[in-house]
Amino acid sequence: MTDRKHPSGAPWRNFYGRFKGKTLRPNQHLYLAEDLAPLSPGPVGWDVNPDRTPLDMDTLTEGRPLWLEIGFGGGEHLVHQATANPDVTFLGCEPFENGVAMCLGKLRAAAVENVKIHPGDVRDVFDVLPEASVARAFLLYPDPWPKKRHHRRRFVTPDHLQPLARVLQPGAIFRVATDIPDYVRQTLQEVPRAGFEWLAEGPDDWRAPWDDWISTRYEQKALREGRVPHYLTFRRLSA
Repeated sequence: MTDRKHPSGAPWRNFYGRFKGKTLRPNQHLYLAEDLAPLSPGPVGWDVNPDRTPLDMDTLTEGRPLWLEIGFGGGEHLVHQATANPDVTFLGCEPFENGVAMCLGKLRAAAVENVKIHPGDVRDVFDVLPEASVARAFLLYPDPWPKKRHHRRRFVTPDHLQPLARVLQPGAIFRVATDIPDYVRQTLQEVPRAGFEWLAEGPDDWRAPWDDWISTRYEQKALREGRVPHYLTFRRLSA
């Protein structure tokens, strides 16, 4: 990160990735217009919260444990987990508008009410979450940034992992799924450095999906193209 400032006064952060894709369908515009604002966790962006006022956790979670999904794509896993765990509040972060619209449609169809959505950079959310406020986190098929010169853009770097470690409770579980072997290498190198231990029960532990796993569209694409999924589980160590 640099000392440059956003016009709002917040530290400047480069974002690498897409915010928009193909033209949204009319019903997706409707979901964004009607459903997104009520599901917002609060003011987390530069323009609406330049001072990074902390979130009110009682309002956000209604007294339930908080689980965080970083980059939920089309929302398959987020909606699946929220349906299976009604006693948990889920916070999903996704900057890609098309993915947010898809997820909102799934939430409406499933009548799920324990999900909050931040349509933007998860680092803004890290700024406003209290320390040790998150009980579980998911990073599932993140952008691989395959070129070596782009590896610093990956999530599994200190700029992302250090604030993640700050908001996770001691003992919290952090799950990572990817089909990119070099992403696995970097994950196993960098995540423990940030204060986590890898929970591997054997040399082939990474091959087995979690018992409550649902295969996402990104995983199905990887399988069609002959890539092998890796499932890694970490636990946040005590500070």
